[in-house]
Amino acid sequence: MSPLNHLQQRGAIGLMAAGTLALALLCMLVVLDSGRLYMERRSLQRVADMAALEAAGRHGNCLPATTASAVAFATQSGIRNDFVQGNDGRTMTTLCGNLSVDASGMRTFNTDASKYEAIQVVVTHPVPRSIASGVASYFSSTPIEPIISMKATAVAQPAAPLVQLTLRSAAMTLSSANAAVLNPLIGGLLGGSLNLSVAGWQGLVDTNLNLLSYLTRLSTDLNLKVGDYTQLLTTNISVSQLIQSAISVLDPNNTLAATATISSLNAIKTAAGSTTIALGDLLQVQSGSNLAALNTNMRVFDLVQGLVQVANKKNGLMSAVQLNVPGVAQVTARVQVIQTPQISAIGDPSKIDPSNPTGANRIFVRTAQTRALLSINLPVLGVITPLLNAATNLLTPLTPVINSVLSLNLAATIESVACLVGAGCTMYDFKWLTTGSAGPQIDVSISTSSAQSYVTGYTCTSNTNKTLTTHTDSALLNLKIGQISSAAAFPASTDPNAVVALPLPVLDIGSSVCKKILGIGTCGPRTSFTGGGLGISVNSPIGQVQSTSTNFTYTAPSTPSQLPEVNTDPFFPLTANATLPSSLLAGTIAGVQVHMYSPPTNNVLGSLMSGAESLLGTITSSLDSTINSTLSPLLTGVLDPLLTSLGVTLNPVNLGANMSCNIGQATLVI
Repeated sequence: MSPLNHLQQRGAIGLMAAGTLALALLCMLVVLDSGRLYMERRSLQRVADMAALEAAGRHGNCLPATTASAVAFATQSGIRNDFVQGNDGRTMTTLCGNLSVDASGMRTFNTDASKYEAIQVVVTHPVPRSIASGVASYFSSTPIEPIISMKATAVAQPAAPLVQLTLRSAAMTLSSANAAVLNPLIGGLLGGSLNLSVAGWQGLVDTNLNLLSYLTRLSTDLNLKVGDYTQLLTTNISVSQLIQSAISVLDPNNTLAATATISSLNAIKTAAGSTTIALGDLLQVQSGSNLAALNTNMRVFDLVQGLVQVANKKNGLMSAVQLNVPGVAQVTARVQVIQTPQISAIGDPSKIDPSNPTGANRIFVRTAQTRALLSINLPVLGVITPLLNAATNLLTPLTPVINSVLSLNLAATIESVACLVGAGCTMYDFKWLTTGSAGPQIDVSISTSSAQSYVTGYTCTSNTNKTLTTHTDSALLNLKIGQISSAAAFPASTDPNAVVALPLPVLDIGSSVCKKILGIGTCGPRTSFTGGGLGISVNSPIGQVQSTSTNFTYTAPSTPSQLPEVNTDPFFPLTANATLPSSLLAGTIAGVQVHMYSPPTNNVLGSLMSGAESLLGTITSSLDSTINSTLSPLLTGVLDPLLTSLGVTLNPVNLGANMSCNIGQATLVI
């Protein structure tokens, strides 16, 4: 090879090396510039993310003159992350608003200063362009700005505050008397029969069930999507399946079948039959609420009690219960649920309309609305004796008049002598309080409206400094005493005044239209009080206990246990003493109505009895104290255990509350 060729090759290699080095340097510049810009962009995005999370997590807003300014919270976060507005041209813009979702599922932030469902933070920072772009601009005919403004946007959504209200039965410790009522009552409401022991019922009271675990298991058992509680709460499910899923949660390995709680649940499941209900009738979850809020415990007894009442409303059965009360021969109670209870409610209190707290986004619980008929057969002796004696003493001044009537011959006690020859005539007879071998029957109608409680306000200064205010309307009790048929006790109308009670006769001088010849023949149906008499009854409005409204504020941190976090046991006020009907009946029974029935004056009996009318009117008040002392203990022994077993109290102060402000918790959504 000639020296000239050799020099040419060396020159070519040098040029290639120089070109390669230049390309490597250019690539290095691109990598360095790209890395620098990427890190700058990442740092800027981190600032925006942290600022949005802090502003949303601290529940900032964009309202004027607010102490919880989203702008201030975002600015403070930027400073802590070395981002100070104004320095090197840095800017930060904070906006409040809400989110919407388009048809494709994409989230969009909508600016609205009056809302703070979402917080948007936009940050900018001008930085030098890359060296590569500078070199490119050197060869370009169009000038390129040496500074580029980088921008980062973040949208965060605060974790909503959550409130849970829980309504529970006042029955905490059960006795043999409670069990004697619960077995026929719960069984009858379901349309079956039960024979649980006291230990069995107490086991249900003492056992808690995790609500989230229960709903998850129920979704699995029904092959529904786990977590879709909206579908679960609106699906009609058999009561037996609802109870079986509870058993599966409490006894996942099927090893506790012999325990009191599990055996009791199995017995109730058998009695439940095929009635289906929607669980949403019992548990309310506000739309959009976090499913984690359901991670809380509920007493199994309260769940069973609620399921049974909802089932009774659905199946329309009328439970007939035989109750044993000392001194009373027999008490038959017929019970029907008119409106179902709602024992738990979970939701975001910020969604409640202050002008309409019971509107669409309410957090609301209520007891059941029930109607019952007690048919009480009293023995001739025993508790009724004082009332019988009082009635006898009352009528003693009338004895001569009555005797004169009774001693009349047949012609004198009829409206027409034609009765002697077989023509229709009116004949009278006398019925006393003690008529009948089993003693007189007193019917008692009990109508209770739903007691309700709901959230009216809250504050969230911090997770430990918070308050919750609830409003409670107590139940309305309507009591009627007298003679009441089943048809009259359970009319189609839910108005308590639709129940009709006829007076219980103390003395009933009634009549029948007869066709007899010399005492031989037949008589038609008997009509009460046509010849006068005396009856007692309790009727509306005397038997009506008016409802009351109260407000209660749960507070923390002065007493932190009064407002525990959601997912923990609720706080029930220390004053949670149920108001039993017996405590409200003293004035009602003492004010019993005594009815004096005037006979017509156009017959022989009427003319004889009319002279005694003024005497009756002056002494009927003497029955008041006797009726009070006789009926009040009787009703106490019947009404209290019956309504307690139903979970019905006149003041639902057994209202538990939980609240989580969730301050400091937020989620990036854009």
